[in-house]
Amino acid sequence: MLLKKILEWFGVLTAIAYSLLVASNTGHEVFGFSLLFISAISIGIWALFYKHYGILLLQFFYAAAGVIGVVRWL
Repeated sequence: MLLKKILEWFGVLTAIAYSLLVASNTGHEVFGFSLLFISAISIGIWALFYKHYGILLLQFFYAAAGVIGVVRWL
Protein backbone atom coordinates (compact mmCIF):
# COMPACT_ATOMS: atom_id res chain seq x y z
CA MET A 1 0.00 0.00 0.00
CA LEU A 2 2.78 2.44 0.90
CA LEU A 3 4.65 1.68 -2.34
CA LYS A 4 1.53 2.50 -4.36
CA LYS A 5 1.14 5.87 -2.62
CA ILE A 6 4.82 6.66 -3.12
CA LEU A 7 4.58 5.81 -6.84
CA GLU A 8 1.46 7.94 -7.22
CA TRP A 9 2.78 11.04 -5.46
CA PHE A 10 6.32 10.76 -6.82
CA GLY A 11 4.81 10.63 -10.32
CA VAL A 12 2.61 13.63 -9.64
CA LEU A 13 5.42 15.74 -8.18
CA THR A 14 7.85 14.92 -10.98
CA ALA A 15 5.15 15.77 -13.55
CA ILE A 16 4.60 19.14 -11.86
CA ALA A 17 8.35 19.82 -11.86
CA TYR A 18 8.54 18.82 -15.55
CA SER A 19 5.73 21.19 -16.46
CA LEU A 20 7.30 24.12 -14.65
CA LEU A 21 10.78 23.50 -16.08
CA VAL A 22 9.62 23.24 -19.68
CA ALA A 23 7.19 26.17 -19.38
CA SER A 24 9.84 28.40 -17.79
CA ASN A 25 12.03 28.21 -20.92
CA THR A 26 15.17 28.55 -18.82
CA GLY A 27 17.36 26.03 -20.59
CA HIS A 28 16.46 23.08 -18.37
CA GLU A 29 14.27 21.35 -20.93
CA VAL A 30 16.37 18.16 -21.09
CA PHE A 31 16.06 17.73 -17.34
CA GLY A 32 12.35 18.53 -17.57
CA PHE A 33 11.70 15.92 -20.26
CA SER A 34 13.71 13.42 -18.22
CA LEU A 35 11.35 14.10 -15.33
CA LEU A 36 8.40 13.54 -17.66
CA PHE A 37 9.78 10.11 -18.54
CA ILE A 38 10.38 9.24 -14.87
CA SER A 39 6.90 10.48 -13.95
CA ALA A 40 5.31 8.38 -16.69
CA ILE A 41 7.09 5.25 -15.47
CA SER A 42 6.04 5.89 -11.87
CA ILE A 43 2.41 6.64 -12.67
CA GLY A 44 2.35 3.79 -15.19
CA ILE A 45 3.38 1.27 -12.54
CA TRP A 46 0.82 2.77 -10.15
CA ALA A 47 -1.90 2.50 -12.84
CA LEU A 48 -0.97 -1.12 -13.47
CA PHE A 49 -1.29 -1.94 -9.75
CA TYR A 50 -4.79 -0.41 -9.66
CA LYS A 51 -5.80 -1.71 -13.11
CA HIS A 52 -6.35 1.80 -14.51
CA TYR A 53 -5.54 0.75 -18.05
CA GLY A 54 -6.57 4.03 -19.68
CA ILE A 55 -4.11 5.93 -17.49
CA LEU A 56 -1.49 3.25 -18.18
CA LEU A 57 -1.90 3.72 -21.93
CA LEU A 58 -1.60 7.49 -21.52
CA GLN A 59 1.66 7.01 -19.62
CA PHE A 60 3.16 5.14 -22.59
CA PHE A 61 2.59 8.26 -24.68
CA TYR A 62 3.98 10.54 -21.97
CA ALA A 63 7.07 8.33 -21.70
CA ALA A 64 7.50 8.50 -25.48
CA ALA A 65 7.12 12.29 -25.35
CA GLY A 66 9.82 12.40 -22.66
CA VAL A 67 12.23 10.40 -24.81
CA ILE A 68 11.46 12.50 -27.91
CA GLY A 69 11.90 15.70 -25.88
CA VAL A 70 15.30 14.66 -24.59
CA VAL A 71 16.50 13.55 -28.02
CA ARG A 72 15.32 16.75 -29.71
CA TRP A 73 16.94 19.02 -27.12
CA LEU A 74 20.31 17.25 -27.11
